[in-house]
Amino acid sequence: MGLLTIIRKSRQKEREMRILFLGLDNAGKTTILKKINGEDISSVSPTLGFNIKTFIHRKYTLNIWDVGGQRTLRPYWRNYFEQTDAIVWVVDSGDRMRMRDCREELHNLLLEDRLSGASLLVLANKQDINGSLSDLEISEALDLPGIKSHNWKIWPCSAVTGLNLIQGLDWVVEDVAHRLYYSSTNYS
Repeated sequence: MGLLTIIRKSRQKEREMRILFLGLDNAGKTTILKKINGEDISSVSPTLGFNIKTFIHRKYTLNIWDVGGQRTLRPYWRNYFEQTDAIVWVVDSGDRMRMRDCREELHNLLLEDRLSGASLLVLANKQDINGSLSDLEISEALDLPGIKSHNWKIWPCSAVTGLNLIQGLDWVVEDVAHRLYYSSTNYS
């Protein structure tokens, strides 16, 4: 029995997933998590470190690490990579000036060995604001079609209205579950 099989069997009993919420500062990572969790979003301040949220979603325990995206904090992201099953990359759809920076940070992140194979959900946040880039425009700006190392999906969303937040979470949970819990199933 290989190490991967042992890890899968251990995790299958626990049904846990580790999800890392990353993105540039002011993208809406913390607001999205608060909205999903039914918390008040009227006074969200920048994350100067990290927040951890644990909750059950579709019979899985999600351990979500929300890490600050300020330029000074980005070098510390790698401290959170261990045993990450999925990355949720949150994009401020109205921040046209930093799309290049956003693309570079995302693509550098995906080169990390400890994140290889992790599912990637890109949440195109702030779709409720006039003039926001569409999910298709963001996909092109971030060169998502060029990503071959990770299974990915982009969802347009709004942390304020709740648009597509649960649908995006559903996709990432199902993608991770399929890889971790169902891929070793024998179909005889």
